[in-house]
Amino acid sequence: MKSSGSDSGSSYDHDRAVLENLGYKQSLDRSLSAFGTFGITFSCLSILSGLTPLYGNALQSGGPVTVIWGWLVVSVFTLTIGLSLAEICSAYPTTGGLYFWTIKILEGRVINGVKVGSPDWVPLASWIVGYTNWLGLCVAIASTDLSMAQFLASLVSMTVEYDPSKYVIFAIYVGIIILHGFVNSTAVRLNGMFNMLSVWWHVVGTALIVIVVVLMTPQKQSAAFVFTEWKNNTGWSSPFYVFMLGLLQSQYTLSGYDSAAHMSEETKNAQKGGPWGIIRAIITASLVGWFFLVGITFCITNFEDQIVAPKVGVALSQIFLDSTGRTWAIVLVFVILVAQFFCGSALTLSSSRMVFAFARDGALPFSKHLHRLDKDKSPVIAVWFNIAFCFVLGLPFIWSETAFAAIVSVNTIASSISYLIPILCRIVLARHTFEPGPFSLGRLSIPIGIVATIWILITSVLFLCPTEAPVTAENMNYACVPFVAVIGLCSLYYAFWGRHWFKPGGTRATDDGDEDMVDVDLDRTSIKDWQADEKH
Repeated sequence: MKSSGSDSGSSYDHDRAVLENLGYKQSLDRSLSAFGTFGITFSCLSILSGLTPLYGNALQSGGPVTVIWGWLVVSVFTLTIGLSLAEICSAYPTTGGLYFWTIKILEGRVINGVKVGSPDWVPLASWIVGYTNWLGLCVAIASTDLSMAQFLASLVSMTVEYDPSKYVIFAIYVGIIILHGFVNSTAVRLNGMFNMLSVWWHVVGTALIVIVVVLMTPQKQSAAFVFTEWKNNTGWSSPFYVFMLGLLQSQYTLSGYDSAAHMSEETKNAQKGGPWGIIRAIITASLVGWFFLVGITFCITNFEDQIVAPKVGVALSQIFLDSTGRTWAIVLVFVILVAQFFCGSALTLSSSRMVFAFARDGALPFSKHLHRLDKDKSPVIAVWFNIAFCFVLGLPFIWSETAFAAIVSVNTIASSISYLIPILCRIVLARHTFEPGPFSLGRLSIPIGIVATIWILITSVLFLCPTEAPVTAENMNYACVPFVAVIGLCSLYYAFWGRHWFKPGGTRATDDGDEDMVDVDLDRTSIKDWQADEKH
């Protein structure tokens, strides 16, 4: 039997060999365990961060029916997307993740027995995937931290007679993103421990909230209300359309699980740790989220005063205050605030790795600087680049609260598009040539990928639609504006510059600014032997 130290060394050597075979050097600190990667991914899926700001909106778009059953619908379809991405992640465990997969999947494409490689349009597709993935992660940070700022403002409203203005809320938001910048400027092993704490905070915190609110609510709703009540305050007459609009809360929460892929180059045994990080995070979040939604919905005592027009500004805060009194309400809101901080921090960590990888391939402005690492092997410049961009993303909130809804929609759409393209490449163009890693879906790969693709297309179109009728300049869904602007700019950037050289996995720029070609012929037989040893 091998010693643990020998096993650890063998695993590290294998991870490094796989990475080099994909065209990259091991430069990040590979110190995360599988649980650490799961912790970061689960934190990005944060139930308490995603469900809490939009809970009131979802209840007005279909009522408890949409909130309770819609969550299960979205959970099932999200798992199909996660399974498809996990299989690709196992084959190509790189920090670049989705944009790199888009090119790599098609490198071995064969037509009539002849290897033809990738079509000419694939580098552009990879480029767009990279930018939508980056945009989705940054918008997720902005929406999470704006939500945290609003919750903090509602906490202030509970304790003193003060109604914070939009400018005050924005100032709180800026303070939060700066704190996230400092937290993520530390070594990744410290971030790993930070996010493992986050897992327990979310699980225990969710249980505490539900137990306290349920026990202290004097008159609870009936099971018929929780599982069958329909509410529609959207102005739209179509029940199906209203139900689908109500799924935004669930789909917004259950996104960001690609974070496990972006941590691949820092995860031990990444071909297994990355995929299982995605799947376990989705399943755990789905179960914990349903428990939370069912428990809280039983405790709605006045729909109009708590959901439609809460005095403290946030529906959940109002439910806490009415059910438990001021002291417990402050404690429960504090639990959510800490969970939101954990979530924003995990998203900042993941997005910085994505920027590091994209800059390593030269796809971003200032790439020479953005892929540099500090003494702890952390991409600190990439962290602050994202913080600066999040500051810009938050500015529209000062002029319109509709901007927050647009930010949420952009997060869902951008993430979905970045998931869609590599899955489509896998199930359509590389149906017979894709070589899976240790995690494989086998014969179910194509059917699951088809279901995932259909769901992504439906939700992407849906979240560009207006959520209220009649449609006015005030309630119009402007999500398409920033989304089209970013995609348009990145496409022009590619057309005039990137198309001449962009090809991930080829020539890498070192920290010294020199070009370094990594060309390692990895023996696939040795990988299979290693995998067999791991099973035993």
